[in-house]
Amino acid sequence: MQKMLDIGPIHRREYELPVSRAGGSSGGKAGASGRQTGKDLPSKGKSAKEGNNANTVIIAQAPGRIHFLGEQGDSGDGLYLSAAVDRWVKIAVSARKDNALRFYAADLGERKRATFTNLKYKREDRWANYIKVAIHVFGELGFSVKGLNFTLIGNIPQQIGLASSSAIEVAAAVALRGFLGAKIGEQELAQRLAASHLLFFEEKPNLVDYIVGLSARSDQFLLIDASTQAVTKIKSPFSRCKFILMDSRVPRLGVDSELAARREDLKTGLHLLSQGREGASFRDFVTMDLMDSMGNLPEEVRRRSLYVVQEMQRVLDAADYLQRADVMNFARLIFHSHESLRDLYEVSCPEIDWMVKRAQETIGVFGARMTGLGFGGCTYAIVKNEAINEYRTRIDDYERIFGFHPGIYEMKLAAGSKVVGE
Repeated sequence: MQKMLDIGPIHRREYELPVSRAGGSSGGKAGASGRQTGKDLPSKGKSAKEGNNANTVIIAQAPGRIHFLGEQGDSGDGLYLSAAVDRWVKIAVSARKDNALRFYAADLGERKRATFTNLKYKREDRWANYIKVAIHVFGELGFSVKGLNFTLIGNIPQQIGLASSSAIEVAAAVALRGFLGAKIGEQELAQRLAASHLLFFEEKPNLVDYIVGLSARSDQFLLIDASTQAVTKIKSPFSRCKFILMDSRVPRLGVDSELAARREDLKTGLHLLSQGREGASFRDFVTMDLMDSMGNLPEEVRRRSLYVVQEMQRVLDAADYLQRADVMNFARLIFHSHESLRDLYEVSCPEIDWMVKRAQETIGVFGARMTGLGFGGCTYAIVKNEAINEYRTRIDDYERIFGFHPGIYEMKLAAGSKVVGE
């Protein structure tokens, strides 16, 4: 695993702050409208200076995440089986004497700047835009600050579907919550981050990503109902396993249009199944309803809809298997979910299917499946520690067969966001 830099001393050196007596601290596609979203932070509420002196540095971290089941379909009405993983974003924050916002990405050696009166999305600010989302949340809550310094580091692999951008937003929000002494719960913070993200980027985020980042616990799966935001924590029965992600490195061209077509098919399918009933949901239907609809729905629409209905039931069944530590039935269900992604929802590809098939052939693998939105990207496999070498041997031929050098990452389930130093 890539070792993370010690963010405390880096932040103090970057912004010329005195070293603490404790010796320092522990260590997506977006629109380009540039629409104004910020404003002067109101004077009401607690000031940053009230609870922290000018040399105080608060550090928070937030994890990456995996959606094991339920990622495709309607993100606002679905069921998810998810978990946080032991890859992190860390953000340090301190006060300034002026009204400026300063951002430093230590891994990249990049600096960005903004002001509260000009707090808006800018394409050139890239990663700093996600920190601005969190700043906007606390501005809307009425907290008054003069200026802020931020430093960012992380070791979440990029562009493989582990929600690194959401982790930046969550880490920044948790750091600011601690820095400002804000009393705001996980559910409200998740909702406010989602609303600010939509305002800045003009695209709706997946609220579940924030819920995982804020609610996860070590060695636990999360059963999440996206419509109610209810979270059920389930102890993992895989303490003697690693979660191995394999990045196919397949170029993902034309993915947005394909995914838009899937969403349109689902919209059509739900409308036809419910006969246009207001407030209808795929939760109102079972597999037999889709089987009975043959001839009444376009076949492609029926297959997409069938996938979503069956996947929601798989999430519930998987949670039940985990609670009973029934790892063999859990594994079979995960493999079946991938087959459904391949045959019904049709978002897989030969490279991804090959990876899953090799995992399925390996003794000691408790399920493998595509993760992410599809057409390339990653697979995950749950592999017993003693079977990891055999699994790696079985996937050695991938580059020779397909011509892409894969990225392979061993991970463990991890806890959610927290303040880790000051």
